[in-house]
Amino acid sequence: MKRLIYILFLLAAGLSFTVGGVSCVREDELLKESDIQLRFSCDTLTFDTVFTTLGSTTRQVKIYNHGKKTVRLKAIGLRGGYSSRFRTNIDGDTSMRVQNLEIAAGDSCFIFVRVNVNPNSQTEPFLVQDFIDLQYEHTGGVGSKSIVLTAYGRNAVYHNPQAGRSYSVIDCDNWNHQLPHVIIGQAVVDSATTLTLTAGDELYFAPDATLWVYNCGTLKVQGTEEQPVLFTSLRQDEWYRGLPGQWNAIWLSAGSQDNEIDHAYIENGTIGIIVDTNVNSNPTLRLSNTVIMHQATAGIVAQGTWVEADNVLVADCGTAAVAMQYGGRGSFRNATLANYWRYSARKMPELVLNNWYMSSDGAEILRDLGHVEFENCIIYGNYVGGEVLEDKADGALFDVHFAGCLVKGLEQLRYATATECVDEDPMFKDIEEHDYQLKEESPAEGKGYRFPAGGEKRLR
Repeated sequence: MKRLIYILFLLAAGLSFTVGGVSCVREDELLKESDIQLRFSCDTLTFDTVFTTLGSTTRQVKIYNHGKKTVRLKAIGLRGGYSSRFRTNIDGDTSMRVQNLEIAAGDSCFIFVRVNVNPNSQTEPFLVQDFIDLQYEHTGGVGSKSIVLTAYGRNAVYHNPQAGRSYSVIDCDNWNHQLPHVIIGQAVVDSATTLTLTAGDELYFAPDATLWVYNCGTLKVQGTEEQPVLFTSLRQDEWYRGLPGQWNAIWLSAGSQDNEIDHAYIENGTIGIIVDTNVNSNPTLRLSNTVIMHQATAGIVAQGTWVEADNVLVADCGTAAVAMQYGGRGSFRNATLANYWRYSARKMPELVLNNWYMSSDGAEILRDLGHVEFENCIIYGNYVGGEVLEDKADGALFDVHFAGCLVKGLEQLRYATATECVDEDPMFKDIEEHDYQLKEESPAEGKGYRFPAGGEKRLR
C-alpha cells in the first residue's frame, strides 16, 4: 500500500510539473506580435472631483489576454513613478513598476487605482494626469500599450472636528466664498452668529456630517437662479451621484431663528432640513426656489415650528418628503412634492401632518397644528395609497387646508379641508430621470404650479 501511495505521489508531482511547464513562458519563447492580443477594459480611467489631501475612491481597470498563449509583460507601471499622484495595485503588487507579470490565455489581470491630489493656489478645478504603461516582448522587438489616468483636483476649505470634540465652530465672519467647503463631523453656526452663503457657494459633506445651526444662530442662503448654493455629498464619482444617505442633514436646532434659504440645491443626505421649534414672531425658516431630493429618510422635518416655503421641489425621499410633526404652523405655495423612492417599498405617505407626540415616560403630549396651508401645490408619488397622512389627536388644533392643489388620495382626507383640488396624474416629464417639470398635456399645466427656478440644471 505504501508503494502505491508513493507511485501516486510521483505521478501527481509529474502532472503538476507538466502543467506548470505549459503555463509558463520560457525565456527563449517569444510570440509574434500578431499573436499578442492584449486589451484594456477602458482607454481612459477618469476620477471626478477629488478634493486635495482627502484621496479618492478606488477604481479598477482590467487587462485581458484574448490570445491563445500566455503573455509575459516585460514591465507595467505608472509613467510618473514615485512623483505620480496616482497609486496602483497590480495583481496584488503595489510597486511602482511590476516586471515579468504573466497573463494566461483567455485570462485577465486587475489593476486597482487611487489618486491623492496635493493642494495648490488654484480656485478652479485643475487636471491631474498620468499613464499606466505596459511593455511586452515579441519576435520583432518590444511592444507597448498605455491607459490614461485623469482626475480633477479641487482645493477646498476643510471643517474638521476640534481636538477631543465631534464638532467644529464656523468662523462666520471669514467664510471663504472662492473655494468649496468640506464638512467633516458637525460644523456649528454658533449662538449669536449668522452664516451667510452667497451665489455659487458649495458645501460637500463627509459621511454623517451635519451643518448645525445652534441656539440663537442664523443661516442665510442667498443663491441665484444661475448659481444656486449647493449642499451635497463629498463623493462625486459617477456611482455616488444621486445616492441617498451619504451625509446627515442641515439642522436648524431649537432656538435658531430667522433662517432663510433661497435658491439652493440639497441632495444625497439623510434628512434635507430639520427645523426645530419657533422662538419669535417670525418663521423659523423661509424656504424658496429650492430643490431637495435624494434623501434617505425625509426632505423636510419640521418639529413644532413655523415654516414658510414658496416654489420648492422635494422629491425622492425614503419616507416623507415633508413632515409637519409635533404641531406648528406653515405655508407651502407653488410646491411640488414628488416622491418616487425606488430603493425599497415606502412605508408612509410623503406628506405627514401631526399634532402630538409621545414623551419619554409614555405620556401623550398635544401640540396645536395651527393654520397649515398648501396653495397651488402638487402632492403625488408612488405610495400605494394616498400621499397625505393625517395623524390627528383629539384635544389639539389640527387646522390644515389645501387650495388649488393636485393631491393623490384627495378623497381620503378626513380632517383637512380642500378647495378646488383634483386627484389626477400630474404627468411629470421624466420620473426615471427625476425631471419633475410638467408635460404640456398635464392637468396641472397652466394652473399656477411652478418648478423651482434653476432646479433643472442640477437634476441633469
